[in-house]
Amino acid sequence: MTCRPDLLHRLGLYGAERARAGLQRRLRTIDRADGPWVERDGRRLLSFCSNDYLGLAQHPALVDALKRAADSDGVGSGSAHLICGHRPAHAALEEALAEWTGRERALLFSTGYMANLGVMQALLQHGDLCVQDKLNHACLIDGAQLAGATLKRYPHTDVDAAARQLAGQAETGALLATDGVFSMDGDIAPLPGLAALCHREGATFMVDDAHGLGVLGARGEGSVAAAGLGQDEVPVLMATLGKALGCSGAFVAGPAALIDGLVQSARTYIYTTAMPPALAAATLAAVRLAQAEGWRRAKLEALIARFRQGAAQLGLPLMPSPTAIQPLLLGHAQAALDASTALERQGFLVTAIRPPTVPQGKARLRITLSAAHEETDVDRLLEALSRVPTGQPV
Repeated sequence: MTCRPDLLHRLGLYGAERARAGLQRRLRTIDRADGPWVERDGRRLLSFCSNDYLGLAQHPALVDALKRAADSDGVGSGSAHLICGHRPAHAALEEALAEWTGRERALLFSTGYMANLGVMQALLQHGDLCVQDKLNHACLIDGAQLAGATLKRYPHTDVDAAARQLAGQAETGALLATDGVFSMDGDIAPLPGLAALCHREGATFMVDDAHGLGVLGARGEGSVAAAGLGQDEVPVLMATLGKALGCSGAFVAGPAALIDGLVQSARTYIYTTAMPPALAAATLAAVRLAQAEGWRRAKLEALIARFRQGAAQLGLPLMPSPTAIQPLLLGHAQAALDASTALERQGFLVTAIRPPTVPQGKARLRITLSAAHEETDVDRLLEALSRVPTGQPV
């Protein structure tokens, strides 16, 4: 008999190592959500860790749109888009997303991870160059690796370093990909500088705007529009529908040639079931609200400013983020866990983020704000944080 390693045993050893290091992940069920409030294990907690930035996830208009569409079309789409799963609700949502982001076309995907993997696999070939920010989301990294491209990662937001990496392989096809808003640090990529670099080097520019769509820009168009860039400068735009829009799924938007190519080549689009049409209908309602109700972005901006001002007065080690993502850097994984537990005892749900999601020594509380919060909620959180030992980041 061939003596091979036991894969399940090996996986178990990895889990045991993470547990010993204080890095084990736990799945805990939220029993009920009511705006920013959640119930878990019989306790009512004020959540500051959701990505529901505009407070739309439970909006009556979204619920009503989903119910009406479900009554009409049922729940599942029953098939992939290219077989018989593409419904009028999907088409209407794609048209609205293209118009909102200033693109010719848009294409729906079931998740952001699938969207990024599909784009990378369709655009890149073995031996092509993919240059990425070191703090990009995991799905961008995975997408380049699965496509067989040469992956080079530049130091966070360093345009000059990105330029050196692009210049090293001038004869190959090249894609530069970055988050618009970085999911763990909350800062914004230097999009104008990166766009100028791509134009100069003949590279294709891709932005993952999962955490910018709905929040940034005059009508919530996202970080690309807020930077004054359009389709010509950023031909590949991806964003998700489960954060500021409060729904689920993702889309890629850009020139018609891009979308036509993805329909032919993006395996994560071709070979998966289309999202439920009722969910597409609910998301369209969310898009309309995000565009029309600018007060949600204004309120969120005010809450961010209030929180940062209060944190500065308390001397809390906040990272320099202008967005709804406000990381409190604590250093050690155990320090972040202890702070999260202390806040939960005071009635707050704030998740500890630990390696490998963030680098070693960069464990943190990822505090997120929402238009569903009130000023008094922010003040209560600040008061609670003043009683939590935060120490100094290491």
